[in-house]
Amino acid sequence: MTLSSSWHCFKGILVREFLRFVQQRSRFLSALIRPLLWLIVFAAGFRAALGIAIIEPYETYITYEVYIAPGLCCMILLFNGMQSSLSMVYDREMGSMRVLLMSPLPRPYLLLCKMVATALISLTQVYAFLLIALTVEVQPPLIGYLTVLPALMLVALMLSSLGLLLSTRIKQLENFAGVMNFVIFPMFFLSSALYPLWKMQEASEWLYWLCQVNPFTHAVELVRYALYMQLNTDAMMITAGATLVFSAVAVTGFSPQKGGRG
Repeated sequence: MTLSSSWHCFKGILVREFLRFVQQRSRFLSALIRPLLWLIVFAAGFRAALGIAIIEPYETYITYEVYIAPGLCCMILLFNGMQSSLSMVYDREMGSMRVLLMSPLPRPYLLLCKMVATALISLTQVYAFLLIALTVEVQPPLIGYLTVLPALMLVALMLSSLGLLLSTRIKQLENFAGVMNFVIFPMFFLSSALYPLWKMQEASEWLYWLCQVNPFTHAVELVRYALYMQLNTDAMMITAGATLVFSAVAVTGFSPQKGGRG
C-alpha cells in the first residue's frame, strides 16, 4: 500500500460521502434544527427547573444554554454516527460496499477512511450549529473554537466507529429504526449532555452510575472542557479507549455479505 494509493482512496471516499451529504439537504437541516430546538425552546423550561448553578469547568455563574451547548454538539455527532450506520447497511444491501472492499487496500484502512470521512462531515455541522448558537449568547472564547476541534474529531470518530459496529449487527434496513432508538436515546439522556452529573446523583444513585459508565458522558465532558480551553484527561482517555474498542470490534466483525434479504 503506497502513500499515493492510500491518499487517492481516502479522497475518493471523502468526496463520495460529501456528495451524498450535499444531495441530502434535509439531513443538514435536521442536524441543525434538532439541537436548536433543545437550545432555544427546551432550555427555557430546564433552566427554570435547574436554576443557575456553578458548574465546572467554568467556575462562574452560567446560563443553561451555555451548559448544554457542548452536549448538543455531541448530539449532532451522535446522530451523524448513526446516519453513517444506516448508509453502511444501505450500501451493503445495494452491493456498493462489496465493490469498495474489493480494492487491494486493506479492509481496516478502507473502513477507517469511511469513519474519518463521516467524522469530517459531522464537524461542518457542529461548527454551523456553534455559529448559530452565538445568537442566543452561547459565546465561548474565540480560541475555544480551535481547542475544541481535536476533541470534536475524537468524539466524531468514536461515534462513527459505534455506527460501524452497529452496521455489522443490523442485517436489514427495516431493523435500523428500532436499533437506532435503542442506542441513541439511552446514550444521550443517560449522560451529562442536559444535566450536571451531581444533579443526576442527587436524583438517583444508580442513574448516576449508569451515566458514569456511558462513554457518551465522557465525550460530552471532553468537548465541554475543550470548548473553554481546558483538558479533561480522564474523559479524553475514556473516549479514546472506547474509540479503539468500537473500531477493533467493528473492523473484525464487518462482512460485506452480511445482510440482504435472503
